[in-house]
Amino acid sequence: MSRVSALIAVRLHASAGDEVPLLGRFSYDQADPFAVRVEFFAHQAALPYWCFDRQMLAEGLERPVGEGDVTFRPQWTASGRAIRIGLRDCADGQGAVLHIDAQPVARFLEETYAVTAPGTEVFDADAFLDELLAR
Repeated sequence: MSRVSALIAVRLHASAGDEVPLLGRFSYDQADPFAVRVEFFAHQAALPYWCFDRQMLAEGLERPVGEGDVTFRPQWTASGRAIRIGLRDCADGQGAVLHIDAQPVARFLEETYAVTAPGTEVFDADAFLDELLAR
């Protein structure tokens, strides 16, 4: 199976208006063709990771998408075109807002499309159920 990953600079927007620089390791695995996993890092500490829908991430570069725990929308920042990602923890209702420059996200998505073209994703439900029931 093919995998793609990229380290991308991320800006966490704190409630006081401060920006906290983070790194995000964006990962795509052909074995899970609909998902993009992002691990966040700050000062050598790993933070919680999130799994995003690849199509929603791509659409979020162009228009607002998502509702509930994860939202994406294009946004202009001081550094240019970006994607705004809103994250909400359903356990406590707390949230976070991230800004990521659009160009590295678009490049990462293009690399994932070289592995699995949009619309050709396949999910093997039988294998998933076999694995789930074997536990």
